[in-house]
Amino acid sequence: MNYPELEICVFSVESALSAQKAGANRVELCSGFAEGGLTPSAGTIRMVRKLLNIECNVMIRPRGGDFCYSDMEFDQMHHDIEHAKTCGVDGVVLGALQPNGHINIIRTRELVQHAAPLKVTFHRAFDFVVNPFRALDDLVVCGCKRILTSGQKATAIEGLDVIRELVSHSAGRIDIMAGSGVNLENASRFIEAGVHSLHLSAKKIIPGRMIYRNLAVPIMQTNAMSDYDLVGMDEEIIRKIVKIIRH
Repeated sequence: MNYPELEICVFSVESALSAQKAGANRVELCSGFAEGGLTPSAGTIRMVRKLLNIECNVMIRPRGGDFCYSDMEFDQMHHDIEHAKTCGVDGVVLGALQPNGHINIIRTRELVQHAAPLKVTFHRAFDFVVNPFRALDDLVVCGCKRILTSGQKATAIEGLDVIRELVSHSAGRIDIMAGSGVNLENASRFIEAGVHSLHLSAKKIIPGRMIYRNLAVPIMQTNAMSDYDLVGMDEEIIRKIVKIIRH
């Protein structure tokens, strides 16, 4: 049967292996949890690709913040794509916007062509565009394989109506993948809406190994998590969602 795909956002080699063990179809490999996902290190990419049998897509995002990049940052993205290709990954995940809130078509097409034959997912920069339907059409022209979106809301369940409209508007031209807040309770609702790909992290905060902790010295610049905790994933949640979408 043609079951919906399950993509897991992971921030470490260990989590990537856990996602595979739990039954995921694909991982989106990132660093920079607090920034919403950045390009992972060269060593991480190479190790994950070597150890995984499932698909591996790599985040290509040079920094946190907005998605309007300088010429130098686009050059950096080109180099990161080249490295990902040498590692044998299956795809890359990227996004580039113009200051006016539309897709940067010239740069996106350029990156897609540079990534070929790798598949390209346009990440949640999509949720910051002025007109998502025009943006979808633009990304089809650019040659993107997939769009990750929460329907321009904080969570995908809040944006479900827009996601449903995007699935209809895409008419099979590009895959619409729902992400942000996808969980056990709502996964089936996206499938009912015609979504064929789900994206989630099943995030679990794991206590670090340090016994001695100097709490007077902060490293993290946000309140996303403690300096002494690690970001992992909950295998059991993934297994349960796999059962839901493959019943």
